[in-house]
Amino acid sequence: MHLNESVLCATAPSASGSGPGTISLHDIQTGTSLASWKQTSAGTHCTAVVQSRDGQGGFTLAAQQEKSIMNVYNFQKDQLALKIVLPEKLTAIAVDPRGRYCAGATAQGRIFLWEARIMFNSWDAHYRQINVLRFTQDAAALLAGSEDSGVSVWSIPKLVDESLQNDLPAPYCNFTDHTLPVTDVVCGVGAFPSCRILTASVDHTVKLWDLASKSLLTTFYFPQPIACISWDPTERLFFAASANGSMHQVNLFRQREDKYSRAAMEAVGGAGVSDVIRINEIDPKDAKKRLISVGEPVTTMAMSLTGSILLAGTATGLIHIYDIASHQLLRTLSSHKGMAITHLSTMLRPPDLVGHISLTLSSGAAGDARENIPVRPVAPFQRVRDAKAREAQEVSLILPHNSAPTGSFFSYSREELIKDHAFFVQPSAVGPEAAGVSLQSRVSELESEVTRLREQLGKAKGINDVMWETVVQRIVAEGREKGQENAHNGAAAGEAVAEQAEGGRRRKRNRT
Repeated sequence: MHLNESVLCATAPSASGSGPGTISLHDIQTGTSLASWKQTSAGTHCTAVVQSRDGQGGFTLAAQQEKSIMNVYNFQKDQLALKIVLPEKLTAIAVDPRGRYCAGATAQGRIFLWEARIMFNSWDAHYRQINVLRFTQDAAALLAGSEDSGVSVWSIPKLVDESLQNDLPAPYCNFTDHTLPVTDVVCGVGAFPSCRILTASVDHTVKLWDLASKSLLTTFYFPQPIACISWDPTERLFFAASANGSMHQVNLFRQREDKYSRAAMEAVGGAGVSDVIRINEIDPKDAKKRLISVGEPVTTMAMSLTGSILLAGTATGLIHIYDIASHQLLRTLSSHKGMAITHLSTMLRPPDLVGHISLTLSSGAAGDARENIPVRPVAPFQRVRDAKAREAQEVSLILPHNSAPTGSFFSYSREELIKDHAFFVQPSAVGPEAAGVSLQSRVSELESEVTRLREQLGKAKGINDVMWETVVQRIVAEGREKGQENAHNGAAAGEAVAEQAEGGRRRKRNRT
């Protein structure tokens, strides 16, 4: 069983008014409806989804138009799970990929930040309505685009720091090169701040920014105001759509010839503030090839996970699916006709989706998959900041249940451990027999070495004994010679004394 990609879309009543909207999940290949959740009318950039992961089910948040209420929907149920009363009506919301933080923006330029249910911070980020909020992929930064033509970047660790709760939050950086309201912001791949962002505006431009250097890289100028953008997962290209139904493909790499006439690829733009690329003026024929005309206002876009399919939602409730390589229209989903498409995103079909079998690779029963994945708890958000609640906060974590044995390397038997240890310690040993032979040869080598050392020790002892006897004999002989010489000298001295005495007696006799 293979994993299928699906499309999550949200609708809202059109200008003519046609009842409440829905949140629906469709198969991206066939267009069939997989699930539907009713009683919602979320505006543009007011729908956020958290996918099922880490053994917990996913959910969808939808901030309602003209109401300070947020609806919560779980994938396991086809009914409204929770209604959250908000401190104000929200114009944009965002949830980080893991579902830890939720941010909401208001028409007065204020941003609320919740972790779980605790309101960690609220501050005035802009002086006009905020149109879009985005988290970076690692949830380390929050991006906000406003009607005041500014884009602000906020560091999440500083916003949730307890020691800074009494200080006015300061942004990581502000981008103010747009001259008219910002309509969309898309964050690229990579961890903050080693990532780039795209911002779209009513001033006919899409700007590419580098967060690490806090600088503008390139400006793309279009013939119409841009309503929404969609970036390729590999950052090779992006699409920019306008209210007249035009979708422009902009390639961020181009082919050129080097000095040896060989084909090479180079990045487009990157020269800074002065680098302005006008889409239709460089090569009009090539620009027409990269243009897709829908014929009706495009409100939102999304790309497939593989980067090969483009989805465009319109103000009339149609979802057009195009092949990016050929710009061919593959199919059109018309089940929401008469409504306005306000949100599009692609995802793998949730394994805990209501009414569907699991797509996990486990060998257990497929019908028990939805029961094995618990519903992720979502509690009502706080409406005011409360320091005591922050101090007493406890973050709950549901550990995934895994009854079937896994084939991870941690399941290591004793026999395999001993075998691998012997292999690394003795690489030449292939099996236990070879290990025994190697051990015997090693013992024989040690025994022969001991015998050789004993022989050498015996020889050393013999040499030492001979040297000792020689030295002793020489010393004894020298002592004897000295004794004899002393005795001879003593006898000669005695004779001389006797002669002297005899001579003395003779002299006395002669006197008498």
